[in-house]
Amino acid sequence: MVRVKGRRRLPEQTVVKKTLFALLLILIAALLQSTLFFRLSIYYAVPDIALLVLVFVSYVNGSLMGQATGFLGGLLLDFISFSPLGLNLLVRTVTGYLVGLLRGVFFLDRVFLPAVLCAGATFLKAGLLLVLNLLFAGAIPVYNFLAPPFWIELAMNTALAPFLFMFFSLFGKLLVMEKSKL
Repeated sequence: MVRVKGRRRLPEQTVVKKTLFALLLILIAALLQSTLFFRLSIYYAVPDIALLVLVFVSYVNGSLMGQATGFLGGLLLDFISFSPLGLNLLVRTVTGYLVGLLRGVFFLDRVFLPAVLCAGATFLKAGLLLVLNLLFAGAIPVYNFLAPPFWIELAMNTALAPFLFMFFSLFGKLLVMEKSKL
């Protein structure tokens, strides 16, 4: 427990505050993706910064906070995008959970692991969309693995990951849970 002005702060309050800050970062990332980065796109491919935020939060905090952030962040993205309601919610929840399972398994170096995690998350997102497309008879938009946009997005996500992970590390007290509070 942490003492704040003579009162004890409950761990649940800390989890909620950290999740809300992560959601704020996801919202800012989604707005940047759809406005500024879209104007700078190559073959209409933009980096998925919201996915990179989710990967960082999930990896440093574990699967519980990863899936909670993925669920709420996906819901937020569903409301501000033209995707079917629940699509981002499902994809981001699964991604947050699976990346969170890797917490403590690998040492978080500054370059290699963030790049590998974000490349894996991009492949996972594309694979989940493909499976959902098969289940829903072509109603879900998917990546064409043979076309340049997927590979460009993958390259941008992979290249930006180390820089964004270093940037997110600056907000450690606002994003990272202490091990005893999980």
